[in-house]
Amino acid sequence: MSSLEAAKCQKMSDEIANLVELSPMVYRAFSTTPRTPFVPVSINAFKLDAHPIGSNQWISSPLTVAKMTMALEAENCDNILEIGCGSGYQAAILAKIARRVFSVERIEALANSAKSLMKNLGINNVFIRFDDGNLGWRSYAPYDRIILSCFCDVVPDRLFEQLRDGGILVAPVAKDGKQYITQYKKYGNQINCKTLGECVFVPLLGGTTDK
Repeated sequence: MSSLEAAKCQKMSDEIANLVELSPMVYRAFSTTPRTPFVPVSINAFKLDAHPIGSNQWISSPLTVAKMTMALEAENCDNILEIGCGSGYQAAILAKIARRVFSVERIEALANSAKSLMKNLGINNVFIRFDDGNLGWRSYAPYDRIILSCFCDVVPDRLFEQLRDGGILVAPVAKDGKQYITQYKKYGNQINCKTLGECVFVPLLGGTTDK
């Protein structure tokens, strides 16, 4: 990462920390993860806004990424499943605080681009699969944490089945025309739910596409 990129990441991290309480590990993840490569079509990748990333998809505001990351409580976890890789920024942040990140993306072009980007950046603990996110990624289940980087009306039961007992799932969930960051904690057959702040995400869709 260039010195200019590093300085901008530091400034962005400070701006986020002024608005959201970040743990030291999450703060370091934001300040040491390059932002520009993940926002290829924006003239200001460090602005605290959502940005287009192609294929009619958007990368969330870094402020929203921070809120989701903190809600996940994922520091030092063994494995995390992400649904909706996009350009890979959320996965790259999680890679700094957990041992392994498994990310599913339904748009083949984005999945391939994110794979190449992780390789170029030397991020070796993120594994990306082109598939329907509704299916999860059963091969490496159960997961300590699951995060949805796309909103849904109801979290698919299949994802809760792939969550470890005692694990946490964080998802943007639609209710009454708005979206809310929602944290779920699994205890045996019981799921405890907590609604956090409002957010804006693209929807969780079924199937796959190469566009």
